[in-house]
Amino acid sequence: MPSSRRLRLLLMVVFAAVITTLFFTSQMRAAIPHDNRRVQDFFGKTMNGLGHPQGDGQVVMSGKGTTVDSTVKDKDGDGSVDEDDEQLAKEMSDRLRAAEQKAKDLANAKAPLKPDPPSEVVGVGSSAGGQKKGEPNGNSKKTEEGEEEESEEDREVEATLNTILKKAPVVIFSKSYCPYSKRAKGLLLDKYSIEPAPYVVELDEHPLGKQLQARLGVTTGRKTVPNIMINGKSVGGSDDIAELDSRKTLIDKFKSMGGKRLAMKERFVRNAKEKQG
Repeated sequence: MPSSRRLRLLLMVVFAAVITTLFFTSQMRAAIPHDNRRVQDFFGKTMNGLGHPQGDGQVVMSGKGTTVDSTVKDKDGDGSVDEDDEQLAKEMSDRLRAAEQKAKDLANAKAPLKPDPPSEVVGVGSSAGGQKKGEPNGNSKKTEEGEEEESEEDREVEATLNTILKKAPVVIFSKSYCPYSKRAKGLLLDKYSIEPAPYVVELDEHPLGKQLQARLGVTTGRKTVPNIMINGKSVGGSDDIAELDSRKTLIDKFKSMGGKRLAMKERFVRNAKEKQG
């Protein structure tokens, strides 16, 4: 059995050997360069595997140290979210958008009814009614300056009205069945002698009667018949003529509006005076 002295000597030798070994190994570790990327890559893979995002909800892309959106997943299965995953996510998003647009185009092409383009519709919602821009009533259009351009029918009505007004200084717009028209015609044609003779237009028998009456309503403000015109100006209707006659001012009114072209007098006045004589 070794003595205690020998044991102490052996322990001191072992202790000195351990100290020497630790010294030389520490020097070797200090000489080896430290690679932070490996630590960072290991940490990033570990966090991704655990499903815990770093910091403010972003993950670190391996090998670059840049950040990407946390919604990007590990597409290529390499254990980390990197540039390849971001590129794959972008390509997939582009394909989805392209497929959606293609589906919309196919649906529009197969639709049985296609609405008018917004630039061709006037108004908003159902009130527009598909009405074409520049055609407020279907009869007239608007020029680029915004002024209404008369339709072919409007021009025809205007020309017909001008032709009628040139027939005689006094024009009576009437309807054959209207009692007020009959009263006015009886008063002017039977009681009075007018030269040139009044020109009578029966609107219910004229092919453009409705349009002429509507135009007279706009130009004279009188939408009903009879409408007695002198040199293109309205004197009034049946009641107006009757009132002028009762005041004995009808002849003066007609002559003042008709001028030298118009001659007017009462019938039977001379015969009544001859009978009295």
